[in-house]
Amino acid sequence: MLTKTSSVSLTEQLSQRLAQRIRDRLLPAGARLPSVRECARQQGVNPSTVVAAYDQLLAWGLVEARPRQGFFVREFHKKRAISSEYQVQSAPFLGSNDHIQSASSSLPPPAPIDSPVNATALIRGMFHHISDKPQPGMGVFPPDWLASPFMTAAVRRVTAPSVLQAASLEYGEPMGYNALRMALSSKLRDLHIDASPAQLITTVGATHALDVVSRTLLKAGDAVMVEEPGWAVEFARLDALGARILPVPRGPLGPDLAVMARYCEDSPTGSPPRLFVSVSVLHNPTGQSLTPGHAHQVLQLAHQHGFYVVEDDTYGHIAPAHATRMSALDGLRRTIYVSGFAKILAPNWRVGFLAAPSPLVERLLDTKLLTTLTTPSLLERALAHCIEQGQLRRHAERIRTRLDAARSRSVKLALAADCRFVTEPAGLFGWVDTGVDTETLAQRMLDEGYLLAPGALFHAGRAPGTLMRINFATTQNAEFWRVFGRLRGEVGRSKNAVA
Repeated sequence: MLTKTSSVSLTEQLSQRLAQRIRDRLLPAGARLPSVRECARQQGVNPSTVVAAYDQLLAWGLVEARPRQGFFVREFHKKRAISSEYQVQSAPFLGSNDHIQSASSSLPPPAPIDSPVNATALIRGMFHHISDKPQPGMGVFPPDWLASPFMTAAVRRVTAPSVLQAASLEYGEPMGYNALRMALSSKLRDLHIDASPAQLITTVGATHALDVVSRTLLKAGDAVMVEEPGWAVEFARLDALGARILPVPRGPLGPDLAVMARYCEDSPTGSPPRLFVSVSVLHNPTGQSLTPGHAHQVLQLAHQHGFYVVEDDTYGHIAPAHATRMSALDGLRRTIYVSGFAKILAPNWRVGFLAAPSPLVERLLDTKLLTTLTTPSLLERALAHCIEQGQLRRHAERIRTRLDAARSRSVKLALAADCRFVTEPAGLFGWVDTGVDTETLAQRMLDEGYLLAPGALFHAGRAPGTLMRINFATTQNAEFWRVFGRLRGEVGRSKNAVA
């Protein structure tokens, strides 16, 4: 909280706090700041302090005042509409010449905003050190869950002097380390996906694999169907490539087939979608998994209308092997399978891969070489060893067991806090209805050292709502739910008072 004993004035403390949140995309473009009276009550200061802090933000060019509406984080430009039915706002760009510093300012303005808010609001929040408390909005497992001696041993093995020099002084194999691709081919057979090593390309994480596919198969203006709610980074990444995003509602059985059919048959530009991007197993953020019947119908649409299905199986390591994968049903004809190991093994190893239809492999490889030249073979060698020795499999089993117990505790705490699960709890994430605006709630929780993931982050249009995504591994702490309950009540009462 703000402190009166600080050598920095309360006004400067508050303006810098809000400016930092804007810079870190935790207060996104277009977000409304609390009213002067409400902010003063929240921070325990005089309204004049808030007025002065908001004036400072105005002077820095970070916010704008709208008559009879309040103060809003500035939007410096909007890009095109991405689909005929959705207006997806792009990020603001604040260049070095766009902000104005007041002559009376005693502190320098924050660094310029220079990247899309829809993606970075979540990414920066996930990796921004808010506090030492468990973070409910995180998208990864806590570090202590992933710590394991076998990874260190694998790295030591591949950095022995006899191996290190040879592996360091040459580029890695263009397709990826051959032994790793052989191990991955064997691993995919356990999922009933028949992919030879010649159909596998390693990448710098699963996100890079998705980007390689998009850059290979799309040109500016092409339409891409993406599940909604969905991964905020995917919306922003495709937008940056100039794609037209066609959101497809995700239900308990899978994507809305009627919406997909309409996109394919009634394209506003006469050009049908080129791709459909899906997290078929343990979907982020709902935790839902695709049913076999629904998967067959999606594949029928793909073959009928000629689009490719990009199946992102990032969370497959914590899912049952029998879970339905479209790539298994389709035999990699109209499907491209993508996965990685950052979530389950080591976030900083950044080893991912894709499995593709044989006719596409050379084109995909060309794109990989243009973007990365090659991939780091040392970590690929270490990963191959972990897979071959069964260490990754046993590690994933331990994570699944621990996650099952954590999910059970977290669900009980969430229900006791009067939250409602919109979908059946499964996997790493829970999709929760809080009953209040989670964008407002998220800002209040930041003051207490907790990062939330509001539901708006997972929608192409970033519409405000009452949903949020929670990480079951980091929401077992009863103290978090006590703070959550208190602030949710305050947000609800504040809304009723305004109404």
